[in-house]
Amino acid sequence: MSNSLRMPSLLSVCALAVAAMISAATANAQSPLSDESSSNPAQLISADGAGGTPGGGAGGGAGGNIHHGFGMHTSQLAFEAGGGFNAPIGNDLPYITWGGNFTVGAGLHLNKRFAVLGEFEFFDNKLPGSFIAAVNGGGSGQGGNAHIIALTLNPVIDLFPKKNNSIYVTGGGGYYHKSTNFTAEVCCDYYGYAESVTEASFTSNQMGANLGFGISHRFGGIYNDSTMKVFAEARYHYINTPSTSQTNGLGSTGLIPVTVGFRW
Repeated sequence: MSNSLRMPSLLSVCALAVAAMISAATANAQSPLSDESSSNPAQLISADGAGGTPGGGAGGGAGGNIHHGFGMHTSQLAFEAGGGFNAPIGNDLPYITWGGNFTVGAGLHLNKRFAVLGEFEFFDNKLPGSFIAAVNGGGSGQGGNAHIIALTLNPVIDLFPKKNNSIYVTGGGGYYHKSTNFTAEVCCDYYGYAESVTEASFTSNQMGANLGFGISHRFGGIYNDSTMKVFAEARYHYINTPSTSQTNGLGSTGLIPVTVGFRW
């Protein structure tokens, strides 16, 4: 009688132990991370990263904040690149003619309306024949150019920042380097062709300023939040080159470059 009672008791204890082991294994297989991710995925992609899973909240929060901060940082960066032509004005007409330019720049979007750009600009203008003749005495094969390099800091103010088509004003100042070069063709290079050499060059370094306006068209983007724009602008550059007693083209310079390019 006692033996028959012991056998069911042992079987009951074993059954209970096996059931407990199965229950524990099932609970371990369904970890909090997988349960949270399947039942509430929004917590894992919350904007501030605060809705992480138990035990992983700190890591999830840090990752969310790093991603959010990186997005804000890159959206504040500003870049531009463009090119166009230059037109001399005023007293500079006897010393330079029309030419070309290109511009690259980088800076920050302080808000949707206001940005600050550091710009590198290069202006290449030819010299009039009468000016070349006055300095070099004239003759066939003679030429010349005026090169201006500008490193300036310029704010850009968008007048209609919420519109895809807008008008902006810009201006600033900085360092300008100007060189006036007189060239002549000589014979001959290795292949028997005439080559151009610089016979005389006059350079100066000084401060200058610029002011202008432009129009821009913003590409909308998926959520109408793109910063990519195509622009066309005209500026007046004034370079206060010290005057000299020589006829070398180094007096004060006024120039209007017209530039078309991209800004983002």
